[in-house]
Parts: sequence; C-alpha cells; structure tokens
Amino acid sequence: MAKQQEATDLQRALKACKGSFVSVGFFSMFVNLLMLVPPMYMLQVYDRVLTTQSFDTLLMLTLVVVFLFMIMGGLELVRSRMLVRVGNRLDTAINERLYSAMFRRSLVAQGSQSAQPLNDLTSLRQFLTGNGLFAFFDAPWVPVYLGVLFLFHPWLGVFATCAGGILLALAIANEKATKKLLADANSEHIQAQNLANSNLRNAEVLHAMGMLPGIMGRWSKKHHEFLSKQSQASDRAGALTNTSKILRLLFQSLILGLGALLVLRGEMTPGMMIAGSILMGRALAPIDQMIGGWKGFVGARGSYERLNELLTQIPSEQRKMSLPAPKGEVALEGVAAAPPGARMATIRGINFSVPKGEHVGIIGPSAAGKSTLARVLLGIWPSQVGDVRLDGGVITQYNRDEIGPYIGYLPQDIELFDGTISENIARFGEIDPQKVVDAAKKAGVHEMILELPNGYDTIISSTSGALSGGQRQRIGLARALYGNPVLIVLDEPNANLDDAGERALAQTIAQLKAEGTTLFVISHRTSVLKSMDKLLVMKEGQVSMFGPRDQVLAQFAKKPRSQVSQQNSARLSAIPGGRGGEEK
Repeated sequence: MAKQQEATDLQRALKACKGSFVSVGFFSMFVNLLMLVPPMYMLQVYDRVLTTQSFDTLLMLTLVVVFLFMIMGGLELVRSRMLVRVGNRLDTAINERLYSAMFRRSLVAQGSQSAQPLNDLTSLRQFLTGNGLFAFFDAPWVPVYLGVLFLFHPWLGVFATCAGGILLALAIANEKATKKLLADANSEHIQAQNLANSNLRNAEVLHAMGMLPGIMGRWSKKHHEFLSKQSQASDRAGALTNTSKILRLLFQSLILGLGALLVLRGEMTPGMMIAGSILMGRALAPIDQMIGGWKGFVGARGSYERLNELLTQIPSEQRKMSLPAPKGEVALEGVAAAPPGARMATIRGINFSVPKGEHVGIIGPSAAGKSTLARVLLGIWPSQVGDVRLDGGVITQYNRDEIGPYIGYLPQDIELFDGTISENIARFGEIDPQKVVDAAKKAGVHEMILELPNGYDTIISSTSGALSGGQRQRIGLARALYGNPVLIVLDEPNANLDDAGERALAQTIAQLKAEGTTLFVISHRTSVLKSMDKLLVMKEGQVSMFGPRDQVLAQFAKKPRSQVSQQNSARLSAIPGGRGGEEK
C-alpha cells in the first residue's frame, strides 16, 4: 500500500481554517433559506392580497419581508467578513514559510529567483475573499429550490432541473475548453514578468549599449504568446458564458410561459407562476455565478497548485540542536560540489584543513572553481560528496540564524539592500551603533560615511544610488566584519578599490590577523595576497597546490615555463619573495 503523502504547510493552513469555512456554510444555510422569502412574498401577494383586497395583510407581509431581508443582509455581511478574515489568516499562517521556501529555492535551484509565489498567495487569498467562492456555498441548496418547484407543479421542477443540467454542462465545457490554455497563458505570463524584472535590474547596461530593442523583442515574444493563449481562452470562455447568460434568461421567460399554460389549465395559481420564475432564477444563480467567475477560480487553482508544488519541493527546515559557538577551525573532507541545478561537479576531491586564525589566499585561472569553493565553504551551496566542517561539526548541522553572526562574506557581486547604511552594515538586525561604527572603522569606511549628507542614516538602494562601486564594496566589507565573525570569506574584495581602498583593505586584513580571525581571500590582484599565511591554487576544479605561501611560490618557481600560465606568473611575481616563470 502506497504511503500517504504528508500534507504541505498550505494544506495544513487551509485545514486550520476548516472551522471558519463550516461557519460560513452555516450562515449560508440561513441566507439560502431566506432566499425563499421573495417568491413566497410574491405568492402571497398574488394569491391572497389581490384576491382578498386586504390592505392589512399586505402591510403585515411587507413588514415581515423587510425584517427578513434585513436579517439576510446582516448574514451576508457576516459571512463576507468571515471569508476576509479567513484569507488574512491563511496569508498570516503561510507567508513566512512561503518566503523562506522562495529564499531556499533560489539557493538550490538555478534561475528560480522570482517573487511569483507571493503573487500566487495574493491571488488565492483574493479568491477566498471574493464573491466567486459564495457560488460553491450556495450550490448545495439548489436541490431545495428545485424541490419547492416540484411542490408547485412537477412540470416546473422538471423544466428547472433540465435548465440547470444544461447550464452545468456548459460550465463543464468551459472548464474543458479553457483549462490548458489558461495554464499555458499563466506560465507564459510568469516567464515574461520574470524576464522584465531581470531587464529592469540591468537597465543601465541595456541603455548604455543600445540593447533595449533586442531585449525588448525577447520579452515581447513571450508577452504576445501569453496574450494569444489568453485571448483564445477568453474567446472560448466568452462564447460559453454568453450562451449560458442567454439561455438562463430564455429559461426564465419560458418557465413563465409554462406557468401561464398551467394556470390556464387550472393546475396552479398565478402566484405560483410568478414565484416559480423567481425560484428558478435563484436555483440557476450559483451555476451562472460559477461560469462567470470561472476565470478567477482557474487562476486560484493554478496558484494553489504552484504553491503546493513549491512547499512540497522545499520542505520546512527542522530546527537543530544548538551547537557551541564556533572558533574558526575549517576542514574540507573529499568535497565535490556544483552550482544549483548543475549535475556535473565543478569542484572535486577538495581536501584541506585550516586552523583558527590562519589566512589563506585562493588563486587560479577563471572558471577554476574558486567562487564555487567559497560558497560551499560557507554552506551556501550544499556539497554533493564530502563534508565541510567548522570546529569539527558539519556546517549544515548549525542553525543558519545561529551561525550567521559568526560568518562574514563579501561576494564578487556586491548586493546592498533598500535601507540605511547602518541597517545594511548591521545585516538588518537590531542595530548596535557601537558595533556598526567599529565594523565601518575596521573596513576603513567610517570617514567616507560621515561625509555623506545623512551619514549612517543615508538611504541607499539595492540597485543604484549615489554610492560608487568602490564605496558599495567597502560598505559590503563592513557588513562582513560586523559583530567580529570568526570566519570571513572575501571574494575579489579589491576589485573596485582605488589605491586608498587597497591600503584600507591591507590594514583590515592586518587587524583581522591580530584578532585571530580565520580568513579566506579570493583575488586576481596580488597586493592583497602578500600577507597570506597559505596559498591554495585551484585548477580545473581541483586543488593544484596548497601550503605555506613561500613553499607554494617555490613550487611555482621550479615548474617549467610551459606549465605555468603567464597570468599566474604575473600575479605571483608581484608578491615579495615570489618569482614568475622559470629561474634564469
């Protein structure tokens, strides 16, 4: 027997709202029973008031009907507000889990950096709080209205049942005709939206090099495919919806004719004829409402399926037992790893250990696997084989929110976030002014920040702003140093720095050495490698050399010129004590 799949967080959140849905259904029962008031009122007016000419009877009936309509209005308001609360409760219960799943998917899956799941949650919540959902609560009461029609006359019940069957068949046909087209259209729309977001993030490059027409053409192609499929689906749905509307009006007219025929034959009263027409309209209303709101239902269903898929692929992280604060000892044991989504390992057989406080420079040609090693070293990307250990424990055994303050990371592509400079340096946690200033001074950026109009309270943007590339890099360095982490990885930390920035970086590294901080530096520029204790040379995803700096330089010096690339020779020759190429 197949094991039953565990419910996702979304399914559990919806299940937690089950009581509210039951309450909405309970109120819907009274609302639908009160929907019998209009036809009963018409029945009494035609068959009792008009025949008896009684003003008192008309007055009392009218007062009762007004009172019942006020009650029905109150019940409609209550169930509408309840669904709004259900939508908000669902959003509150799932949004943090969803945000976390989006974040983790962007780490483990190539090309999955999209906020579409949040849009899907909004779409699902809006459907739950809209009028379209009321059709599903009202539909179970259709047999009640049909039963009353059968009580009036069997032929009225038969006619209304056949009319309802025809409209239901149209609703099913609408589903069959539009399901695949709408799903494909939504997929194209999401891809076009993601492409547009990516283009906007690189607007300066596109504008500078005149790339807008070409890149806009790619977006336009996907957008037109979305419009084409949505138009086809809308055309089909529109034809079926209009057919349903015309047929419903026709059926309401025909039932009046059928009722008139039965009145002429003396088989029912005029009041029953009018009441029967109103009742059939009420019986067909949920079906007609379903057809009219089918597009919203299909959109909500697609959103639900995508959210469920995401939450199934990215299960919630289980809280691990807290480990002691790390000191900075690092060891990699037979590690092989690849970028998210790639199957072939880009680094293989990585074995080395670094004691606390040691500084290691990582060098090698482009695409040698240096940045991949940095990400695996910090536990950003999981290893396919082997373990990355921090103080003897596998780095993935730590809770990320607990180990994060002990780690500093400066990636190649500097990403600052919308907020103040102090918030960015403090990693958007609780701001400790003294720690912020200490990190800025250690990164040599304190004076530069004070020269800004609002100092540490200067608002910066995630994509642009008044800061230069070098300034953003130095603020990113201050963020990496915030809180005195025990392990720091710097990936090309001097790529955008001028001479003053280089000198400040050298002072920062010297201070980290004095504080006993374990440091890994990836760089193509040799000035930052002069103070390293060891050098690790990467080549084709493997460790080519690793050892004390002078020893590695000596191995380079002994190699024939044909085995030493001109690029690496030039880099190493600039390090005091290093010699590029063969000895003369």
